[in-house]
Amino acid sequence: MTETPLTPSTLRLGWEEWVSMEELGLPAIKAKVDTGARTSALHAVRIEPFGTEAKPQVRFIMHPDPEDPTVEVVCSARVVDRRNVTSSNGGQELRYIIETNVTLGTKTWAVEISLTNRETMGYRMLLGRSAIQDDMSVRPTESFLQPQLDYSVYKKRRKSAVRQRPLRIGILTQSKNNYSNKRMIEAAEARGHTVETIYTSRCYMAINAHKPEVHYNGKPLPRYDAIIPRIGASITFYGMAVVRQFEAMGVYVLNRADAIGKSRDKLLAHQLLGSHGLGMPVTAFAKSSRDNKGILDLVGGSPVIVKLLESTQGRGVVLAETRNTASAIIDAFRGLDAHFLVQEFVKEAGGSDIRCFVVNGKVVGAMMRTAKAGDFRSNVHQGGSVAKVKLTKEERRSAIRAAKILKLDVAGVDVLRSDSGPKILEVNSSPGLQGIETATGKDIAGTIIECIENKVPTILRVGGK
Repeated sequence: MTETPLTPSTLRLGWEEWVSMEELGLPAIKAKVDTGARTSALHAVRIEPFGTEAKPQVRFIMHPDPEDPTVEVVCSARVVDRRNVTSSNGGQELRYIIETNVTLGTKTWAVEISLTNRETMGYRMLLGRSAIQDDMSVRPTESFLQPQLDYSVYKKRRKSAVRQRPLRIGILTQSKNNYSNKRMIEAAEARGHTVETIYTSRCYMAINAHKPEVHYNGKPLPRYDAIIPRIGASITFYGMAVVRQFEAMGVYVLNRADAIGKSRDKLLAHQLLGSHGLGMPVTAFAKSSRDNKGILDLVGGSPVIVKLLESTQGRGVVLAETRNTASAIIDAFRGLDAHFLVQEFVKEAGGSDIRCFVVNGKVVGAMMRTAKAGDFRSNVHQGGSVAKVKLTKEERRSAIRAAKILKLDVAGVDVLRSDSGPKILEVNSSPGLQGIETATGKDIAGTIIECIENKVPTILRVGGK
């Protein structure tokens, strides 16, 4: 290779240099600069293609430090080609080719890199001659002419310093085309991620100590970076089992199975929130007791709300305006061997409640839901209307605490405004997006995807942990 005439702006390279590739989450790599090789190469194991034919991507594991294989970094990148590359021993290998920005000294430029297992090589990266630009000069007898980096950066690196990478995301659902799923797919793809819909009831599981798997349509599902559970109330038990299986596989799940279970069990949720001092409507729970009068007295008498524990979207929720009506409804629910709650009716709420949308410990949107004429249920699915609302500090604080107590990364917290302050009505682990995005005009779906980006680990293990 003919050397470039030196000028003040020439970047001088030794035969080995430190580089960084922030787009891959690799802040420090020791590279061999080899003008005898045409194509640059990067160490990669567990290479897994994903995405679509139009937008192919690849995910792989990188061990940046040859002396410490316990440091594992998950990398993802867009595939620009797949071609046969001749190695130094003369053999050919079909490799994925990616393009990413490489920083060396003061210069950052785009480089095409092939992915291959370089475990037996002394350098995790080879910088080939196609990456050497006209304003660079290689000195084959010298090394480290540019500033040196250090592998310790992987052990002390803060999460906020990790750059976004393309993620493979799965949505567990029974309804692919509803508004919420379509919006999250749209938001994720706009940020460069790939989203696949997984019908929860079609999953089956291989449960074992060494290689837990979720199977789907006759074969194991690939490893996802993240799972968004949107499991329906009718399959809560099975859906939670599938979610737990993904957790056992080491996949980040937006809301964990135990958190979903706590929120779906309205009695348990009320007990947990009550034990932490959060305001809520006075609630009574009974199954075998025949003392209807005592139950109604506990909640302050009629009118009362009688609510099935498995109720969703306003179904299974009844307003009893008199003691006789309430007693008849309680007897009817008992006759069905159903679990139910009896709650005080907060008259001053006027048939309205507030849905606070909490993502990653922050209220990112709030709306007032008002029941249609002649109904007390404010749920959008029951014909209620929505409007943007400004929260009080106490309402905001209560919503955030409720989501935190139930350990939900994403939650719809329903709050009643009462004369004695906000009362938590319910906490939803799969809140819909249509009403909140319509009322607030905010990109709530994008906020959820951003939460996933911040939660998915890039560095898998450091120092064997």
